[in-house]
Amino acid sequence: MKINKSTRHAKITGDFGESLILYWLSKYGFECALVDHTGIDIIARNPHTQEIMGISVKSRSRTEGSEEEYVNIPKSHLDKVEAACAAFDCVPFFAVVVDAGDTIRGFLVSMDYLLELFPRGKTATGWKMKKKYLKQYEEDPDIKTFEFKTKTSHWW
Repeated sequence: MKINKSTRHAKITGDFGESLILYWLSKYGFECALVDHTGIDIIARNPHTQEIMGISVKSRSRTEGSEEEYVNIPKSHLDKVEAACAAFDCVPFFAVVVDAGDTIRGFLVSMDYLLELFPRGKTATGWKMKKKYLKQYEEDPDIKTFEFKTKTSHWW
C-alpha cells in the first residue's frame, strides 16, 4: 500500500515516539516525566539502578525502501543533551523509535555507549538500522530493545 504522509507527520511521529518511550518505561516501573527542555525529552529514574536518566528521543517514520536508513544525530544535539543532563544532574541517554514497514522498533542506550559504538564524526553520529545491527542490538545487554509488529487490515 502506498503511504502518503500528512504535512505534520514529522511532528506527530516525534510526539508518538516520546509517548511510546514514556509508556514503555512506566510499564516497567520507571518513574518518569515528559519534559520540555532543550536536549532532553524525558527524565526517568531507573528502579533497578536508581540512576536518573535524561533521555533524548529520536523518532523516524520510514517509507518503503528507506527502512534501513540510519537515524542521524547531529553533533550540536549531542552537546545540548550533555548540557541538559549536567543542569539536571542526570545520565544522558538516547531512545530511538523507528516505524519501518510492518515493525515499530524502540531502543534505549546510554549516550556514552552510543558514542562507543558509533563515535562522533565531524558533524554527527548515527544509529544504524541495517539488519546486522538490529541483530547486534537485540543481543547486547547494554541496549534495551522492543518491537511491535503492525498490520493495517482495512484502510482507504
